[in-house]
Amino acid sequence: MQQRTWAERVGESINLLMLIFIAFLMFFPFWHIFAVSFSSYDHFLQSEFILWPKTWVADAYDYIFSHSRFMRSIWVTIGVTVLGTLMSLLFTATMAYALSRHFPGHKAVMALVLFSFLFSAGMIPTYLVVRETMLINTIWALIIPGLISSWNLIVFRQFFRSIPEALQEAALIDGAHDLTVFRKIIIPLSKPALATFGLFYAVGYWNAYFNGILYLNKSSLWPIQVLLRQIVIVEDKAALINDQVLSRPPAEMIQMAAILVATVPILFVYPFLQKHFAKGVMLGSVKG
Repeated sequence: MQQRTWAERVGESINLLMLIFIAFLMFFPFWHIFAVSFSSYDHFLQSEFILWPKTWVADAYDYIFSHSRFMRSIWVTIGVTVLGTLMSLLFTATMAYALSRHFPGHKAVMALVLFSFLFSAGMIPTYLVVRETMLINTIWALIIPGLISSWNLIVFRQFFRSIPEALQEAALIDGAHDLTVFRKIIIPLSKPALATFGLFYAVGYWNAYFNGILYLNKSSLWPIQVLLRQIVIVEDKAALINDQVLSRPPAEMIQMAAILVATVPILFVYPFLQKHFAKGVMLGSVKG
């Protein structure tokens, strides 16, 4: 084993300190939100900046979890994320597998995919398409417009092309159909790809709010990110706070608790996919 030089050890130490500093910058605002959301009202009024609650109080969480509008938005977001991720993986994987094979016109289809990757129709044409397909004020308006990512499709296609063709040809010789090959051979070999792109799609659906603003006029269909926008950015106090409730926590603490609740669930998805994610991020980097 080659011994590291003094310059290499210094460089690694500097890189480590920089990474720790960046991680601290990312984690610090999140911790502040956490501390404020669990602080008492008196502590919140007395302190300009809270890093640790003097008294742990969960009134803000009790309030938002008892509020039907907030819980409805959470369930809408969960439904859109789960359904959208599954559908996006299904359509992306099947289309990428088809484009990895040679069939009449596959180059023309791939050219259309590349064109859509480089050029976007824009907000107004997309809205007109969504309106004419009668998706306005439906949950499908949050899923179908972004069902397939061109970039994910291209990388997925490259990954399928790296799988040895001998495996597929052997199955076809044994009498298997293309769907059978895809289901029993391609999919089991594609777990890193599915985990990686599944995470990308899930994070995108969970954090999406712009489609909800454009296509959803009914507040009962708002996902959690749109509701948070109304509470935090637009400062629409009526979005969550009922003025008839006299014992409600302060609006600022409700905002902090809502932000935390909307952020934490998607953070817990990554540890379950970490095993495949490290391998999946290298998809398509080496041509097989």
